[in-house]
Amino acid sequence: MEPRRPADSAAEMLQVVLPNDTNPLGNALGGTIMHWIDLVAAIAAYRHSHRPVVTVSMDRLDFRAPIRLGHIVHLKAKLHYVGRTSMEVGVDVFAEDPQTGDQQQTSSALITYVALNDAGHPTAVPPLILTTDDERALFDAARRRRKERGLSTAAS
Repeated sequence: MEPRRPADSAAEMLQVVLPNDTNPLGNALGGTIMHWIDLVAAIAAYRHSHRPVVTVSMDRLDFRAPIRLGHIVHLKAKLHYVGRTSMEVGVDVFAEDPQTGDQQQTSSALITYVALNDAGHPTAVPPLILTTDDERALFDAARRRRKERGLSTAAS
């Protein structure tokens, strides 16, 4: 399997917050944001593995600021870690007020996926090529999280 860089599979998605996406306060629903995060992260994992993927866990999701009706949501996903069959993807969420152009980060999340073979069983994924200090730091942090949870960093 040919190793790949995080940039090779990075994914971005834009959404506009519509009335159906909001709560009575006019803010985007957390569940809607979670759905968009899962979609863009799955695309990054799919692009890396070239295999169908399933969501295994959402390790962390932080909501820092509300996203208002009519704002543009920009989601950026990139791989942080790759094991034998699993991949951790980090997603940063930004909101833009289209009337002023002001942007702010509103959320971040870590999601783990497993690639599946044609029989629906976990299958090996390509290794990750780390070329920057930031990529190495993200990989090491993910490896520490896995170790703290008692997950083998080589087995999955």
